[in-house]
Amino acid sequence: MIRIGHGYDVHRLTAERKLVLGGVEIPYRLGLLGHSDADVLLHAICDAVLGALGAGDIGKHFPDTDLAYKGISSLKLLREVMALADGQGYAIGNLDATIIAQRPKLAPYIRAMVENIAVACRADPERINVKATTTEELGFEGRGEGISAHAVVLLQRPDLGEQPSL
Repeated sequence: MIRIGHGYDVHRLTAERKLVLGGVEIPYRLGLLGHSDADVLLHAICDAVLGALGAGDIGKHFPDTDLAYKGISSLKLLREVMALADGQGYAIGNLDATIIAQRPKLAPYIRAMVENIAVACRADPERINVKATTTEELGFEGRGEGISAHAVVLLQRPDLGEQPSL
């Protein structure tokens, strides 16, 4: 059996925070505003996995009103979400994510993001794809007001063997 989920998240850029994407601290003059570390990429991935499981969204599981999650690493949240998937017998078949940001340039950090995500998801890095794009200076991302991310995940039950490539 396979399950597919989509996730989307957005956070505002601010001068008072570090920029963390995919569990990687990116040197930049602005960071993302949020209750946790505001890792927009990992939040989109969490929502994609939760969506595939039919288990709600990240806010349901880790509410921003709970001080236990204040400043928490989103890698910890992703590990908890993947424990839910594992508990239902699912593992990552493949994951594809896109970060939308005008600046900074993210290409030098993508490989480290993939490695962090693969470890948190207990998945082969070859099953994880992360890419970044700009909006050609259009919209809130293009004006440098925030960063967004989309993620799509295919979960599969490992006991059913390898699924055909799509």
